[in-house]
Amino acid sequence: MTQPAKVVAILAASPALSSLLAMVVEGDSSIKVRIFDSEIELLAYMRLAPLDMLVCDFDRQERPAYEMVEAIRLNGELISQEVPVIALTRQITPPMRHQAISAGIDEVIIKPMSPRHLLQRIQVRLRSRSVVGTLGGYRGPDRRNRIFMPIATPAPTRRASDNVVPLFPDRRKPQHPGLEH
Repeated sequence: MTQPAKVVAILAASPALSSLLAMVVEGDSSIKVRIFDSEIELLAYMRLAPLDMLVCDFDRQERPAYEMVEAIRLNGELISQEVPVIALTRQITPPMRHQAISAGIDEVIIKPMSPRHLLQRIQVRLRSRSVVGTLGGYRGPDRRNRIFMPIATPAPTRRASDNVVPLFPDRRKPQHPGLEH
């Protein structure tokens, strides 16, 4: 028996970008894509049908992506209040990083990026849903009432081709050297 298709909503900065991303993401036969032109359309849909993933854009003309995601997380009328979110942006600043974390955005990808890269990130997120909780609000990874900022840890090296901005420290490495068991 096949599993039902996962539904991914796309709300990008332009209709052209939305169409391009949708075309590539729909290349995966296990994913159905819904394109939205406005936040109002997206929220109306979310009142009626569930979403498995939301891809939104910080560079839209409407309110910033983090405010929209906060509104989704706090709106009890939505079926998919805890939907995983990937946000797109041209650049990320330290305040934007904190806003993304506090809003419950799971991942931020820097544009321009390959649409195939976005598809890969969507596939990974759909396989390992990191969002937990319906009671008490959003409880995503490493957002449980704390933001850990190491004091003297050097920034991870990034290649020019890296489009994924890490929002959280690598959990595979010990956070406090010398305290490993």
